[in-house]
Amino acid sequence: MRKFGLRQRLCGSAAVLAVSWAGLIAAPAYAQNTDAVSDDSGGIVVTAQRREEKAKDVPIALTTITAEKLGQGDVQQLSDISKLTPALRFDNYGGFVQPTIRGVGTAVSASGAGSNVGIYIDGFYAPNPLSADFQLLSVESVTVLKGPQGTLFGRNSTGGAIQVTTSDPSHDAHGVAEVSYGRFNSQKYQAYVTGGLSDTVAVDLAGLYRKGNGYIRNITTGNAKDGAYEDWSVRAGLKLDVSDSASFLLRYTHADTNDPNPNTTNAYVDDAGRIYSFGAVLPPAFGVKTATNPREVSNNGRTDFTSKVDAFQLTGEFDLGFAKLTSYTQFRNESSYSALDLDGTSLSVFDVEFFITDKIFTQEFVLASQGKGRLKWSAGAFFFSDKNKYHYLNGSIQGAPFARISSTGTDTTGIAVFADGTYELADKLFLGVGARYGQDKIKNGFFDTTVLAGTPTTGRTNVPEVSRGSFTPRVTLRYEPTPSSSIYASFSRGYKAPILNVAGYSTSTINAEHLSAFEVGYKYAARGLSFDASAYYYKYNDLQVASYIGTQSLLTNAANSRVYGVEAQLAYEVTPNFSFSLAGAYLDAKYDTFKGSPFYSQCLDPVLCGAGYGLFANQNVDASGFRMARSPKFTGSAGARYRTKLAGGELGLSGTLSYTSRAYFDTVQQFSQKGYELLSLRAEWTDPSDRFTLAVFGDNITNAKYRSQILPGPFAIQTTWGSPTTYGGSVRVKF
Repeated sequence: MRKFGLRQRLCGSAAVLAVSWAGLIAAPAYAQNTDAVSDDSGGIVVTAQRREEKAKDVPIALTTITAEKLGQGDVQQLSDISKLTPALRFDNYGGFVQPTIRGVGTAVSASGAGSNVGIYIDGFYAPNPLSADFQLLSVESVTVLKGPQGTLFGRNSTGGAIQVTTSDPSHDAHGVAEVSYGRFNSQKYQAYVTGGLSDTVAVDLAGLYRKGNGYIRNITTGNAKDGAYEDWSVRAGLKLDVSDSASFLLRYTHADTNDPNPNTTNAYVDDAGRIYSFGAVLPPAFGVKTATNPREVSNNGRTDFTSKVDAFQLTGEFDLGFAKLTSYTQFRNESSYSALDLDGTSLSVFDVEFFITDKIFTQEFVLASQGKGRLKWSAGAFFFSDKNKYHYLNGSIQGAPFARISSTGTDTTGIAVFADGTYELADKLFLGVGARYGQDKIKNGFFDTTVLAGTPTTGRTNVPEVSRGSFTPRVTLRYEPTPSSSIYASFSRGYKAPILNVAGYSTSTINAEHLSAFEVGYKYAARGLSFDASAYYYKYNDLQVASYIGTQSLLTNAANSRVYGVEAQLAYEVTPNFSFSLAGAYLDAKYDTFKGSPFYSQCLDPVLCGAGYGLFANQNVDASGFRMARSPKFTGSAGARYRTKLAGGELGLSGTLSYTSRAYFDTVQQFSQKGYELLSLRAEWTDPSDRFTLAVFGDNITNAKYRSQILPGPFAIQTTWGSPTTYGGSVRVKF
């Protein structure tokens, strides 16, 4: 009976934990038209309010990273922009990418659950956290908008939004190709070409292939390439200029990933040296190996992640004279497979595998004013559909064949209308007012637990649909003391859609999150110098929280929080050949009330625990007053670039240093990563013809050891680690 109970608990715990894992690796950015992000005076131009404006005139705290800056640091994928953006973290829960801005994020991984940070690629919403860490192909800029963006960007943007802007096809035929090689046999081959087929048709094509051995050694199997990966992606575009006032851009993107690294876990070790694994407390006679070194794992089960993404996007732009109308039509077909060893030891205890698909359709219309009148405005409508299905979650106990544990699914639709305008009340004084109304419906929810450790259960259960409306207003007041500066104050609300608790095998509904934000800020941009600072206060209610009890992954609205902080950024072009930047953020984010926070306790009494000896059980404790998960007190970065003539060509030297203080991965301050720094250096020489560039680079120069995620479970508290020191060289050719 004791063994049978353990088998039930193991399978149930797997059902809780195994709803995660994936990731796409990215390439250095290629910019073909940097004028798209700069106006004639050198100021950055953004579309943070769904219309083109100077960044200094936008009453939103934001960070814009141009293609040149992306190429100076260790920016290999979207998540790496956190090294250049204060108060932004990109964490994982398995392969689920979960960005956090100013402490606002999520650790929920379930059907229909999304990130608190909206990600937009050329204006298109990309909601799937399993494909959020995508490859950066021909990128012009990345802009991070901080604070709730519920008015203009809508659902699931309580923390903020990330806008990725890529280059359009050009009639000017040109291209660039780059080959790089680095430590751990890492290889990258990438290219971008564009040109005109006629006076009205232009095309482009971007592609990347990467592979490597990884840096993980398996001490159980002896495999020194446990983290070997192989990915490729391609993006094709066709632009048709129908007339001087109408154009269409059709894009197709495919990404194919085979990268086990999000699932190559080992055991968490706290600051006192305690190893959080049942294998660590078993008698030596068992001969159990438990890896804790950042470059080692001790799995004996399969660890894998594969993903395929196909995205079709059609953008239509129409100049109506008084306004510009833009239509965004998108379909995304995405799938991923994960396999992982949940005990993380050399024993055959418990392995899982699961397969997830998403079919996403979005349609948005945005009408933005043109001209220089006192009123500037934008308005639009948005439709969203996501058919998400966890086709199977299978488990294997003690090396036995995989057996079905569960399957779950939801269909989510959303429709919204919005409007936002800024009116010049008096000379240099501007009032902004905006609002969005949205309706979300989650239907066709189900969970199927037909077989659980060989024991018949309830079978398929259909979950009643839920429909919720949301109203997210925004009010701003901005004053221009000088043409180069701006002072603003704002109030805004954010909203994260409700969730059906299918992952918890429950028919209950998890209510929406709501966030109210107050912010004041100052911006300056002139003569090569830009500076901005902001202070904010958030009231954050009904946080959607996951806890693991018995055989269920329970989602609840368990917490209310308050968040406040200050940020500042400075960039200065000292001379045409030397520039530097500094950025820093202080954050105080705590739970006001959180009565049912999960805490993991290891059973260490051989008599009382029986077959459960060494396992971790979930308990609920009061976390009120504790720091919010993934909200370090301080994050900061510094960068510099110097250029000089050498051998008839140009030598460029650049470096980026980022730092984050201690951050907790859970809600009761049980599991954390102490403060660490990341240093990247790059030297490149371009020949006199500006066609060939040779570069050498090094990333994580100080070999900082830092965790990228914590995965709690019954057998171990598992963790994955960031990359150690890497270095290499590259050759780039323009044609």
